Amino acid sequence: MRSLWTATTGMSAQNLNLDVIANNLANVSTTGFKKSRADFQDLLYQIMKVPGSPTSDDTKSPTGIQVGLGVKTGAVTKVFTTGDLIQTDNQLDVAIEGTGFFQVDLPNGNTAYTRAGNFKLDGDGRMTTSDGYPIQPEIVIPEDANEVTISETGVVSAILGDDTESTELGNIDLANFVNDAGLVAIGRNLFRETDSSGVAAIGTPGSDGYGLLLQGFVENSNVNLVEELAHMITTQRAFEINSNVVSTSDEMMQTVNNM
Repeated sequence: MRSLWTATTGMSAQNLNLDVIANNLANVSTTGFKKSRADFQDLLYQIMKVPGSPTSDDTKSPTGIQVGLGVKTGAVTKVFTTGDLIQTDNQLDVAIEGTGFFQVDLPNGNTAYTRAGNFKLDGDGRMTTSDGYPIQPEIVIPEDANEVTISETGVVSAILGDDTESTELGNIDLANFVNDAGLVAIGRNLFRETDSSGVAAIGTPGSDGYGLLLQGFVENSNVNLVEELAHMITTQRAFEINSNVVSTSDEMMQTVNNM
C-alpha cells in the first residue's frame, strides 16, 4: 500500500520540521542568532496514465493519473532578518544596523563571521568574542584607555591616560556576501563562507550598502516566539494526521487479510 509509505515520509518530514523549530526556540535569547526554516518538496510520482495520452481516436486524457509518493526535505534555510536591538550601555557591545558581519580570527587561522557584537577584552587588550577569538582587523585597547568610543563607521578611539583628546585605535570593518543563506553555521554564533555564499566583500560600515554600527547595543535573536509556537502546533497536527493515515492503512490491510 503506497499510502503506508507515503504517510511515513510525512511523519519523518514533520519530525525534522519540529527539530528546526526546537532549535529556534532554544536560541530565542542567543545574541545574533538567525532562525532557520525547513523547506519541503514532493517526491516522485507514479504515473499510471500520462496526461495527454489518447483515450480514443479523437480524444486525449486531460489530466492522466499521477499518484504522489510522499515528501522530502528540500532545504533548511537560515533567515537573516535583523533581530531586535537591545540597549546595554556596555562600551564593548556593538550591533550592526543593516547588513554585514563582524570578522573573527579562528585558532586554525581561518576567518569566521558573526552578527554577535557582545565583545570582550583578553589579557592582551584585544577585542574578542566570548570564546576569546579576536576580531579582524585586530583592535587592541591599552590598559590606560578611558571612554572607549566606537563610531557608526567603525572607528575605535579612546582617551589614553591623562590625555584630553581621544586617540584612534583602529577600525572595525564589515563583511558582506552575495548569498547570506549559503553560509555554514559552525556554532558559537559563527558562520563560515562557502561556494554558495560567495567570497566575503570587506567594506567600511555605513558605505556601499554596509550597515552602521551602534555602540552600547546588541542584536538579539530574530526568532518570533508567537510565530514559532504557531508553527509547532501546525507541525504537531500534521504529524498526527500522517500517523492516522498509517493507522488507517494498517486497518485496510487487516481487512484484506481477514477476507
